[in-house]
Amino acid sequence: MNVLVTGADGFVGRSLCRLLRESGMYVRGAVRRFTESAEFEPIVIGDIGPDTQWRAALAGIDVVVHLAARVHVMRDTAADPLAAFCAVNLHGTTNLAEQARQAGVKRFVFVSSAKVHGESTGERPYSEDQPPQPQGPYALSKWAAEQALAGVAGRGMQLAILRPPLVYGPHVRGNFLALLNAVQRGWPLPLAAIENRRSLLYVGNLAHAIASCISHAAAAGRTFLVSDREDLSTPELVRALAAALQVQARLIAIPPTVLRLAGALIGQGEAVERLTGSLQLDTSRIARDLGWSPPHSVPEALAATARWYRQAVLGAAV
Repeated sequence: MNVLVTGADGFVGRSLCRLLRESGMYVRGAVRRFTESAEFEPIVIGDIGPDTQWRAALAGIDVVVHLAARVHVMRDTAADPLAAFCAVNLHGTTNLAEQARQAGVKRFVFVSSAKVHGESTGERPYSEDQPPQPQGPYALSKWAAEQALAGVAGRGMQLAILRPPLVYGPHVRGNFLALLNAVQRGWPLPLAAIENRRSLLYVGNLAHAIASCISHAAAAGRTFLVSDREDLSTPELVRALAAALQVQARLIAIPPTVLRLAGALIGQGEAVERLTGSLQLDTSRIARDLGWSPPHSVPEALAATARWYRQAVLGAAV
């Protein structure tokens, strides 16, 4: 099978391309700038947008996995954030899908986001049957792309969609890396009183789920929520990271209401909500339809992440 992976040199892309290559597939990686890789054959496509030309990248391809996206950022400097997100995540995605269908691609796997359901859950986890309630330009652009893709597919090209939560693992960036830094440095974290549950996803488990969507017949026309299936509270995550890093977790108890108020006062309400609120996913559909289960446990995944962090970020011998 010949697979085109967009964003092949990114955080998820590297893990996915390695897995697909090891399984015997031919992997072509679409990248913005030339990069040598043992995991994929690179093809430079530049920036992704409504006018990107994909003909050369799609030649001879059976399946497209679309990972590349304008990702969620805390402080967006774009004059019109929604337009900026949609230019890449909606119009760029639709353009690729249309050209893929015309090129005879058999299946298009789109990695969306659990954020299309909302930012937090109450008593019940999100499921694929619940009406999406995206909040913010990133989630809105991903949901718009899902709807547009449904119109492109069904005309000779199958569509499969995955909605992951926060993804972590070696080479992680953003808030998860910031949390790793805080735990490693022994900073006291005011998180001990938080009683939430959050679904997370190890990058190796996401790669495995994507591979299932590439090859499994039952993935056609389906949308799947996916996670590690071992939901953690924020204090549990901090303690687990500390254990993996072989340091002492330093947690102090401050009421979540106080944390939320402080976050709002300093303009960090969204970040505090992710630490204090719950976001759980019901992943029974992918288990039932594809027989998928995560190959890596949370302790194993956090240990791998800690090894990378200590070696690549701290420069320690592992």
